[in-house]
Order: sequence, then C-alpha cells, then structure tokens
Amino acid sequence: MPPLWLFTDRARLPNPTAAIVQLPRGLAGVILRDGGQAAAARARRIARLCRQRRLVLAVAANPRLAAQLGAGLHLRGGRRIAGPRPRFVTSSAHDTVELVRARRAGAAVIFLSPVFPTASHPSQQPLGTIRWAARAAPLRHSMGALGGLDGARIRCLPRWCRYAGAIGALAV
Repeated sequence: MPPLWLFTDRARLPNPTAAIVQLPRGLAGVILRDGGQAAAARARRIARLCRQRRLVLAVAANPRLAAQLGAGLHLRGGRRIAGPRPRFVTSSAHDTVELVRARRAGAAVIFLSPVFPTASHPSQQPLGTIRWAARAAPLRHSMGALGGLDGARIRCLPRWCRYAGAIGALAV
C-alpha cells in the first residue's frame, strides 16, 4: 500500500484531476468518495488516470463499482458492505469501536481521524497527536492518519504511522 492517499471530496475538491496528476507515480493512492451510479463515468475517468500514473485506487462504499474498476473498497467506519470481494480494503475510523470494526473487516489501511482540525468535519473534536497515537498504537502496522494534515503536521505523528490521507493539503 502506498504511503500517501488523496481523498476526493465533491465540495472541497470538485475536480480532483489536477491533484491526482500531481501525486507521485507509484507512491500514492486515491480514495474515491463520489457516490451513486451518476458518478460512474467520472469514476471510470479517474480509474483510467490512476492506472496511467501507477496510483492505487479505492472506491468508497460501492463494492460493485470497485469491482468494475478493479479497485479496492473503502469502508466508512469499518462497516462491511455486501457485494463482490474487493482487491483490498481500506477504512476510516473515528473511535475505538470503528477501529475494531475496520480491523475485523480486514482493512489493510485504517485512517483514524480527525487528527487535527479539518474543514471536512468542522464540528468534530480533533484527536491531537497524543490521543491519535494512543488509539492507533495497537494496530500500528496498518494505521494511517487523516484530518487536517499537511507537511509540517505529519512530522508530529509517530514514525510508525505508515499512511497519510489528505484533501486540502493535496489540492492544487
């Protein structure tokens, strides 16, 4: 799994293509969070771009679309979804219950969030680095950080944090 992940966001990053082409080839992934079949054409374009740039792709909450695109599946809060078996699984988690669910769902990468204040979840209390590390430590082999990350803030996390996800920090 690559260390850097771009999370798409229709409100904050309406056209993720510019950000995707800036990601380092072979070292990044994209979590496609567009919902519904109306977004299928856009998802196919993004999948094609990811293949061209050797980027890993996971589709949020849509196992059929993930299978059609040959992508992984991203779970929200570790909640399993019926459908075709995905190539791999990633998950978000916001508390201990969701961390356990994500682990049981077989997530290769679990993004614990929010670490810092973020526009994606403005009303949610950020964990901060100490609480993030305490919650993530038992699953450190698969833990990623998400929420308010940028180049300086990622350096505040433990060295064993293998994955970082972002929206704003990767927007171009």
